[in-house]
Amino acid sequence: MFDTKFAIVLRQDLAVWQKLNVTAFLTSGIVAQFPDIIGEPYRDRAGNLYNPLSIQPVIVLSADQATMSAIHRRALERGVTTSLYVEEMFSTGFDAANRAVFAEFAPEDAKVVGIALRAEKKVVDKITKGARMHA
Repeated sequence: MFDTKFAIVLRQDLAVWQKLNVTAFLTSGIVAQFPDIIGEPYRDRAGNLYNPLSIQPVIVLSADQATMSAIHRRALERGVTTSLYVEEMFSTGFDAANRAVFAEFAPEDAKVVGIALRAEKKVVDKITKGARMHA
């Protein structure tokens, strides 16, 4: 049904609260990049209105640090814009501080804890090679 894939890869050693937090942040970045991924609002039988959700399923994967770094590198090499969360962002409390700490690292020394991307299925599969379905 979709010629693209929306994938999130989380570093496998994160605490549950960190995984959930990173997933939420990364998803918001993909939605900002692809606003057309959001469908129509939901309405229940009683007529209550709810926020629209993604029209596309999201696959959540996990990987070790070395694989996370490789996924990051492969995305950059293929020119795929991603949402990226680095470990040091856990110590900040607001957007400007997140961007400031993020800017302190280059791809070769960033401790990536989460990455999200949406691209052609085959491209996403090649980029995320080595990651496994999150359990």
